[in-house]
Amino acid sequence: MRGRVALTVRARPPLLVLLCVTFFTATFSIGAFPPLLPELGAAARLTDRELGMVASAYGFARLVAAVPVGILVTKHLRGNLLVAPAVLAAGIVLLSLARSFEGFVLGRVVMGIGQSAVMIGGLTALLRYSVGGRLASALNAVELSAILGMLGGVTLLGLLPQTFGWNLALLVVCSPIALGIALAPMVSTSVPREPGGASTTQDGSRSPVGLRAARPLTGLAVLAFTAGGCLAVSYSTIEQFLIPMRGAREFGLDRTGLSRLFMLMQICDILTLVPAGMLADRLGPQRVLGAVLLTMAAGGSLIALGNLPLLALGCALFGLGMAGWMLPLGVLRAESSPEQIGWRTAVYRVGVDGGMFLGPLVSGLLGAERAGVLPLVMAVVLTLIGWLLIAGRATRSLRQEV
Repeated sequence: MRGRVALTVRARPPLLVLLCVTFFTATFSIGAFPPLLPELGAAARLTDRELGMVASAYGFARLVAAVPVGILVTKHLRGNLLVAPAVLAAGIVLLSLARSFEGFVLGRVVMGIGQSAVMIGGLTALLRYSVGGRLASALNAVELSAILGMLGGVTLLGLLPQTFGWNLALLVVCSPIALGIALAPMVSTSVPREPGGASTTQDGSRSPVGLRAARPLTGLAVLAFTAGGCLAVSYSTIEQFLIPMRGAREFGLDRTGLSRLFMLMQICDILTLVPAGMLADRLGPQRVLGAVLLTMAAGGSLIALGNLPLLALGCALFGLGMAGWMLPLGVLRAESSPEQIGWRTAVYRVGVDGGMFLGPLVSGLLGAERAGVLPLVMAVVLTLIGWLLIAGRATRSLRQEV
């Protein structure tokens, strides 16, 4: 028994490192796509509504795939980790080869399915096998890796010659996914194989399934679910529609200028991630999450309403707020039993991916002239949630339930 526990503990650091590399290679495409959106639309002569649908197809696919992937990772976590990067790569290739609206949507859908499999599988593995006392830091470590991948994608895109067509630029920038595919077998085998009828706890001990009752859905957990969905709506609207459209049409920015705005956002995110994770481990994720939600609300408001300098400041504040992207999962982990992790992570991703889908879709329907409406609404909602978390209202309601 002691040998098994020691083996599990020794396997955890390589798993965390491998997951960080996987998330890094999988997010180059997220960083590369938004600056290319105006070029893609111009090449195919797409309307604002069609552009919104192309951008939102990615989030829609992640929304639809979240529950099936959650069921899959509950029983076949290793298999999911093995094939997910290849599915994402297939979507990137399909998008680069597309020449019509339908082809663009198909490519984005396959990309979304692959990304959902990568994220849910990786997060489930991390939440089940990470060391509990450093969970927030571990979550922010993989988030840091993902942001570095996004930054790498947008930086590499800005360095490519303007003579590269959008499809060639996409393939070049997203090429690191090949490393994720090569490492997938190692990631898969780094996850401990679960014998039937037992579950692994955070401290490495094993307990029969069913001996511990599932924890009820608490007020704090509900607030964490809500925060994740609202974060996703605000993020997807601003990154995949508002900044590209305002930057290109109101301020005349080309792909290099747009890339610099995204780089500013991601650099601020990177600088804040590790301190935010350490602070959440020390103080608990609830109040730290509330503070970053308020910061994100302020940044989103400036991006929606400001001139170019204020828009840049908004990008910086929004990037600081993005440091709280993983904190709702830390709250959910504290409110869930190990047997609930895979399913609740999938349900959480339904809300997040639903927000990723609705953000650019609604913005496309509103049109570029009214694209700031949704980010402003989300800023109000994020401010309310942040205040509830900081004031401890969710904690008081949780104690009443208990």
